[in-house]
Amino acid sequence: MIPVAFPELAPALPEILLAVGAMALLMFGVFSGDRSSRTVSWLSVLLLILAGIVVAAGGGAERVTFFGAFVSDAFSSFAKMLILLGSVVAVLLGADQNERDGQARFEYPILILLATLGMLMMVSANDLIALYLGLELQSLALYVLAAFRRETVRSTEAGLKYFVLGALSSCMLLYGASLIYGFAGTTSFDVLATTLQQGEPAIGVIFGIVFLAAGLAFKVSAVPFHMWTPDVYEGAPTPVTAFFAVAPKVAAVALFVRVMIEPLGGLVDEWRQIIVFIAIASMVLGAFAAINQTNIKRLMAYSSIGHVGYALVGLAAGTASGVRGVLIYMAIYIFMTAGTFAIILCMRQKDRAVEGIADLAGLSRQRPLLALALAIFMFSMAGIPPLAGFFSKLYVFMAAIEAAREVPILYVLAIVGVLASVVGAYYYLRIVKIMYFDEPTEGFDRTVSGEVHAIIGVSALVTMFFFLYPAPLLTAAATAAAALVKG
Repeated sequence: MIPVAFPELAPALPEILLAVGAMALLMFGVFSGDRSSRTVSWLSVLLLILAGIVVAAGGGAERVTFFGAFVSDAFSSFAKMLILLGSVVAVLLGADQNERDGQARFEYPILILLATLGMLMMVSANDLIALYLGLELQSLALYVLAAFRRETVRSTEAGLKYFVLGALSSCMLLYGASLIYGFAGTTSFDVLATTLQQGEPAIGVIFGIVFLAAGLAFKVSAVPFHMWTPDVYEGAPTPVTAFFAVAPKVAAVALFVRVMIEPLGGLVDEWRQIIVFIAIASMVLGAFAAINQTNIKRLMAYSSIGHVGYALVGLAAGTASGVRGVLIYMAIYIFMTAGTFAIILCMRQKDRAVEGIADLAGLSRQRPLLALALAIFMFSMAGIPPLAGFFSKLYVFMAAIEAAREVPILYVLAIVGVLASVVGAYYYLRIVKIMYFDEPTEGFDRTVSGEVHAIIGVSALVTMFFFLYPAPLLTAAATAAAALVKG
């Protein structure tokens, strides 16, 4: 435990650190200009690492502050460590890429810091108002990041689409929160959990849950609120797309789990129907819609939709085992996705970024280690044992099957998940086939920074050898799940 002058602020110390640090770096960048972008990037990485140390030093004990609106516990600590890891990766990927593309601006890492601050607030929200504040702080920074290359039509279009649809989803979420408040009489998660367990819930609360789930489903890009994902992933700069695919995705899934399990846990039979539907729809659409994609960033967008569907299988179980499965899934997902996007950053020909899947043809003969790493990530995402992706799906499916003894519909959910994995394996293995069996095209430039290579190497090693020593992740996920699902 880190001693502080104001003990009531201790649970929010990582957030306070990020907020103060982001403001200080913003002032430093304003007075130094864009020539300070590299310095600001590295200071941002140090700030994120320091925030991670503070989170770890908290020990995962449950502490509540800000009049019960903010909670720090083992669940939030686990999610925060993943979010901070994803943000560090995004800053490192963007620092070199933005310089090579003539987009080196000090605002990039600061926007990531502010978005990360919002994410940390989201996963510690213990009140509907706190939930919304964290969500909007994250979203406003992400809208700007999507349109970061303001001189290109694709990036501007991505930012505009994300902003308009994001505003719509925020309205749905707010309307749902207002219905819950109107019929339950409180916004506090703790009071809601007690109130909603007493007797039959009002019909207004059920409608509120539907709208609240719709708003959160947009944030995790679950079907049918996924429409922004392919266009934003393709149009946004690749480092920004990598950021969207890791940290905000983990934060939104963690928030989804907390909201459904903690304040609405007594209504699991009501909201489970929603989760089962969007999980099945996301897995099926993610599997089939990616088959005909020719742009690798759009393929990864549909892949991320499918992965969210698999993660929600664990939430549909509504048990501690299911929550543990979700956390394990998202932890492994970060490494697979970060490594894949780092390789996409390596796809440059004549100092120009290329995004066609066909551009990977014959990569194994020109860059064998790069092709091997991408093959590892593709096999893992397809769920091929003994890679990490196999175990991520195994734990969520096992949780669903355990809970299906009392809720038979979960058998259907698990079966659809397995079948969707088989279909999805096609487009993952197609990439491996193109790299290893197609005739080589023009080779990629060899100007990638050491940071990008380090991210690829670490991600590949974790993905490949996770099965040798999974205990730390499994134990931490179990502890985090137990903190959320009490009793």
